[in-house]
Amino acid sequence: MKISAWIYRLLGWVYKLLGWIVEPIRRNDAFFVFMFALFFTCSQLEIPDIKGYKPYEYAAPEIFADLYIIGVILSLFPQKVRRWMRGIFYAVVYPIVIVDVFCFVKFESTISPTMLLLLGETNSSEAKEFFASYLSFDVLWSSVGIALLIALLHLLWNIIKRYFVRLRLQTTNATMILGGAARVFAALMIVYVFAEYYEPIWDNKSAMHRLFSYKNIGDVEHELTKKDKAQLYAAPQRLAFSIYSNKLADAQVEKLIKGVADIKVDSCSFRSKNIVLIIGESCNRRHFQLYGYDKATTPLQTQLAKEGRLIPFSDVIAPWNLTSFVFKHIFSLYAVGDEGEWCDYPLFPELFRKAGYQVAFITNQFLPQAGEQVYDFSGGFFLNNPELTKAQFDIRNTSLHRFDDGVLEDYDRLVADRLQDSTASNNGTLMILHLKGQHTRYGERYPLKTRRKFRYTEYSEKLSKRHRFIQADYDNATAYNDSIVHQIVQRFEDKDAIVIYMPDHGEECYLNDKPILGRNHSAMITYDLAQEEFHIPFWIWCSGKYVENHPDVFQQVKRAKDKPFMTDNISQLLLYLAGIESRWTRPSANPLSDDYDETRPRIIKNSVDYNILKPEEKTKEYDEQVKFVK
Repeated sequence: MKISAWIYRLLGWVYKLLGWIVEPIRRNDAFFVFMFALFFTCSQLEIPDIKGYKPYEYAAPEIFADLYIIGVILSLFPQKVRRWMRGIFYAVVYPIVIVDVFCFVKFESTISPTMLLLLGETNSSEAKEFFASYLSFDVLWSSVGIALLIALLHLLWNIIKRYFVRLRLQTTNATMILGGAARVFAALMIVYVFAEYYEPIWDNKSAMHRLFSYKNIGDVEHELTKKDKAQLYAAPQRLAFSIYSNKLADAQVEKLIKGVADIKVDSCSFRSKNIVLIIGESCNRRHFQLYGYDKATTPLQTQLAKEGRLIPFSDVIAPWNLTSFVFKHIFSLYAVGDEGEWCDYPLFPELFRKAGYQVAFITNQFLPQAGEQVYDFSGGFFLNNPELTKAQFDIRNTSLHRFDDGVLEDYDRLVADRLQDSTASNNGTLMILHLKGQHTRYGERYPLKTRRKFRYTEYSEKLSKRHRFIQADYDNATAYNDSIVHQIVQRFEDKDAIVIYMPDHGEECYLNDKPILGRNHSAMITYDLAQEEFHIPFWIWCSGKYVENHPDVFQQVKRAKDKPFMTDNISQLLLYLAGIESRWTRPSANPLSDDYDETRPRIIKNSVDYNILKPEEKTKEYDEQVKFVK
């Protein structure tokens, strides 16, 4: 009997313990059920219709754990206070989730930093136009309708529950047994979730903590390239991230704006009347015919080189393999190794405008749009800020294009008629043309029907059929890019002009039969990786008039073609071509100068000196760590 009593007492303790475990859910039952339904449903619905994208694997257990912890906190308060706290939670969360789902339905993107930025710039008139354009009954039959249905069911449940509470239904043995069974089941479920999924949930929470701990938007972006990056599975998390990202970006913008007033140019000789900087995207040097590739991917650039006025440089690298990082280094007069950070220095177009140059910037990537990814937000926020735009540019385009021929159309429409001819004015013109080039999803970078030059059958059968299709698309995008770049050059053939071509970085695409695509964002940088992703095509072309008027500069270009150079100092080369002198001018960073420092360490990704990497430094880990990004 004593043993039986002890067992009975033990079971009673276990039952009480299970009751304590379940109590946070019991006290907040409707909250738990409907919030779980809302968050989990949306996590499964808001997945882009793109191959490779899938819902967060641990969404269900992590949502369960989060809501349970919130339930524990709510249970610490009296019932009346709990009711108010839950009401406030619903009033905040339901609108955020519905807006998030609406954005996904209409713009194929959940709440993002750029959306928040655009919202802040929207006036009442624009808001009315927006609602008139996008709010319609068909929205109710989309995922938005599902979120609204959950909210409606939640409201109905609260009404019904109040009615049944007033009835004060009699407790019976059957209801007690069912209630006890439900308590045991719920408790075991809670224990199972925390025991089985503790590690992935903790890892994701740690990643979230890292994500929200950085001091600048660049580090945030780099964090998002990691394999173990945070999964922001709920709309409130994405809203918090968007607010946080905008706050970080605003801090850097404020620094740049404060610096505008301090910009002074000592003198400007207008050495080059028309300077053109073409910035490509994701160009692998080893896929360029111009640099020895065995397929005719750049026949037009190759022909220009044979004519003698296009000078290919042999040893130019990018400081990063992330577009936004590269753009900050390109536009800022900051160079790797300088004190402070990039936003502590002026942007080079500001000096050109201060000196008297007309500056045009036409981009096919960095314009704010609703579905913009954080990578583009990070790279373009300082180019799109109204005050900084005014300080940097006289001419900007306002729309993006499917293909880069749209950049040519924008140039012809916005710039060509305003181009200063050398005989018309002592001033000059700087044109920055930013192409989409070979940006990821290569099959969308060129017109498939009319510009397909290479077919998958031309590539090594050591690769899978899918890989050969992708490689053919990359080479076709490169050939299309060749035609766009050539057409830009043609527009300056009869002018006193110098043109510089450089991509932001390289990208791997199954070269030498290696099954590697995209960019590797691990900390380890090997010689092979650097060659594929950092060693970039770079050339300078001079028109006939330019060679005639500036034979000294043309000779300097030819002498510099084999000098080691990194594009974080492209601004110094541009300042020299313009003849701009200021306290930020550094001849040691200009490859055309006799004072150029060829021994300068070229630190890539803030970690490795490219100059000391050796070909034999190949590691198995490199192939294993490669992942596709963007």
